[in-house]
Amino acid sequence: MKTTEKLLAEKLLQISAIKLQPQNPFVWASGWNSPIYNDNRRILSYPDIRNFVKVEYAKAILENFPEVEAIAGVAMGAIAIGAIVADTLGLPYVYVRDTPKDHGLENSIEGNLKPGTKVVVIEDLVSTGGSSLKTVELLQNYGTEVIGMTCLFNYKFPMAVKRFHEANITLVSLCDYSTMIEVAEATKFISKSEAETLREWREDPAGWMPDIKE
Repeated sequence: MKTTEKLLAEKLLQISAIKLQPQNPFVWASGWNSPIYNDNRRILSYPDIRNFVKVEYAKAILENFPEVEAIAGVAMGAIAIGAIVADTLGLPYVYVRDTPKDHGLENSIEGNLKPGTKVVVIEDLVSTGGSSLKTVELLQNYGTEVIGMTCLFNYKFPMAVKRFHEANITLVSLCDYSTMIEVAEATKFISKSEAETLREWREDPAGWMPDIKE
C-alpha cells in the first residue's frame, strides 16, 4: 500500500506541480541553478487532487496540533489552500504578507486574530525556511501563539532544518524531496542517472551546475 507521501508525489508529478529538468535547469530567485521547480498552485485546478491535499492537510493538523484555534496561510502560494483547509476544519482564517501593504490599512496580517490564539501556519513549499519563519515571527509579534506549521512540499535542506529547530517550530510535511525522487524514478518520470543528478543537487544547491552533454 502506497503511503500518503508517495501518493501525493505521484499526483504532483502528474499535473506538473513538480517539474524536473536536470539537463535544462531553472534559475530560482536566489540565483541557484535548479533541476526542479514547484508550481503547487496548479493543484487548485484539479478538484480531485485539491480535495486530497485539503483532507491530508486537515488530518496532519488534527493529528499533530489538536489544540489549534486558527489557521494562517502564507502569501502568496498558500493563501487559497490555507482558506479551504481552514474551512474544512471550521476554524478562523487569516493570511500573512511578507511585507505590509503600501496603502490602505497597511496590514501584514489580513483577517482578524485575537492575541493569544493558537495558530497553525500553512505553507505550500519550504526550501531554505527563511520566508516561512518570517511569517511565524510576524504572527508571534502580533501576539498569537504559533504552535506549528504544515507544508505541502519540503526540500529538507539542512539550513532549513536548523532554522526550524532554532525557532522551536514543529514542521509537518505532506511530501518531501527524497520521496519525490523515489517516486519519479519508479514511475519513469526520470531515469536512474537523472535521479542521481537530483540527489547531487540537494547536497549543494547553491554551488550546483548542470552537466550538460553535447
